[in-house]
Amino acid sequence: MKLLKLRIDINCDLGESYGRFKVGQDSRIMPHITSANVACGFHAGDPVTMAHTVDLAKRCGVAVGAHPGYPDLMGFGRREMKLNSEETKSYIMYQIGALQAFAAASSISLQHVKPHGALYNMATRDRDLSKIIVEAVQCIDSDLILVGPPTSMIAKVASEMGLRVALEVFADRAYNSDGTLVSRSQPDSVIEDPKLVVERARKMIEQGTVLAVNGEIVHLGEIHTICVHGDTPNAVEMARTLKSKLLAAKIDVKPVGSFLQ
Repeated sequence: MKLLKLRIDINCDLGESYGRFKVGQDSRIMPHITSANVACGFHAGDPVTMAHTVDLAKRCGVAVGAHPGYPDLMGFGRREMKLNSEETKSYIMYQIGALQAFAAASSISLQHVKPHGALYNMATRDRDLSKIIVEAVQCIDSDLILVGPPTSMIAKVASEMGLRVALEVFADRAYNSDGTLVSRSQPDSVIEDPKLVVERARKMIEQGTVLAVNGEIVHLGEIHTICVHGDTPNAVEMARTLKSKLLAAKIDVKPVGSFLQ
């Protein structure tokens, strides 16, 4: 029996600089990922940064996606906000549309949309919010891929409404036994050891599991993309090591849009 070829996408949140404030190491990390989630100015980023990030991704052969968040520069989009459905939908469409314009100027197309921070986390459990996000994406381009966690509400709703869904895991974040991420306010919520990140990524891809902080095994199922965070101190080394080790293990590393049906 012929074995199926294992494939995975490596995505990273980039374009988070704002004016004179520089965040991350985009130019150094970009060659080691396959998809870039570009901040669209609400939680981070600005028009010039967006343009530069899209251009850099194009030169590195990296697929580009919008990373819309709540209008919360002070809180980096990680604080929950209560907005009505019209506001939420309009804010998401505004951000996707802005990045889409920069992509068009660079003669490339957007591959995906990945909600940021609190918007992402809230949508994992909120059906109404998930529906609003999906509707916003579909109003822009129904061929866009929506990124979300396995077994999450947003992944379920997006699939029900006809969007392609890239199921995402985080090799550099600790997991609770229910499959949610450990809060960043807790110690050891971010894993900074590249070797451990690679070990966790291999199990996620090959076995569909991850070890929770309490020692339980969490069953994730099929996954399509792994996120590494660009704002951790050793992000470049982590991304470089992860990609090289996965390729050495005969796992194809390529943009999710190239293999997700």
